[in-house]
Amino acid sequence: MATPLIAGLAVAAAALAGRYGIQAWQAYKARPVVPRMRRFYEGGFQATMTRREASLILGVRENAPPDKVKEAHKKVMVANHPDAGGSHYLASKINEAKDVLLGKTKGGGSAF
Repeated sequence: MATPLIAGLAVAAAALAGRYGIQAWQAYKARPVVPRMRRFYEGGFQATMTRREASLILGVRENAPPDKVKEAHKKVMVANHPDAGGSHYLASKINEAKDVLLGKTKGGGSAF
């Protein structure tokens, strides 16, 4: 007599645990996706590029050493190079950002 009762309680406990697990999974999947970290600069460009904007484009600090700037420039250019389907405009802005941070500004800005 006790064995069917224990089996029934075990089935009920398993059903409740399963129901709770499904509800928790649905709540987890329904939560809003929050980006953990922005990798690159999102936004429009200013008429003349500033050091702040250049550092945001390359993802480095404004006072980053030249080797870090060159490394960041290389990573961003690989992702946005015109030969690999990227935009000529973005490539020129990325190059301009590198020039601004390295102090090699030519005064004319980008070609676009």
